[in-house]
Amino acid sequence: MLTVNKLVPRGRGLAPVLLKRAATVSLDWDVRQKSRFDLTDSQGRRIGVFLPRGTAVRGGDVLLVVEDGSMVVVEAAPQPVLEVRACAEHGSPFDLLRAAYHLGNRHVQLELQPDRLLLEPDHVLAEMLGNMHLIVTEASSAFEPEAGAYAAEGHGHAHAHPHPHEAPAPQRKPIGIAVTAAPAPHVHGPGCKH
Repeated sequence: MLTVNKLVPRGRGLAPVLLKRAATVSLDWDVRQKSRFDLTDSQGRRIGVFLPRGTAVRGGDVLLVVEDGSMVVVEAAPQPVLEVRACAEHGSPFDLLRAAYHLGNRHVQLELQPDRLLLEPDHVLAEMLGNMHLIVTEASSAFEPEAGAYAAEGHGHAHAHPHPHEAPAPQRKPIGIAVTAAPAPHVHGPGCKH
């Protein structure tokens, strides 16, 4: 069996012509969220994947085969999901924000879209969301839940472009008012009472 122990996120830096020639594999989220699994690629090769613990594989990522340096492009396989939308008649887009908050409190993995939320099927959560006057439907879709704020690519794309929130805010000094230096930021450590 061939092995993989390296992943190139979204194939970054690899020539498109190489990616077009590479083998592919279609995996659902249940498999892609594991760091150890077996797969059979589009060329029929059996491959054992051994990535660092905590590594999740995303659609578009490229796995590098140790033995020969060949590549396997990962596709996010369609799978059953619940699609949650705001009710246009009785609700507002704010209802989706409220739902994301409640689901986050339950540590539910979510894919966030501008007009909907996607989550893995769960009849208890579907009932809760329905009681919040949201429209919940069963669907089949590739599932790419948020990686989290502390992940290397927390909001799902590379940083080849600047964001407005990354620019430092201009310092404004009101006329006639003394300005003092900001207090040192709070650092969590051994003496922290949180």
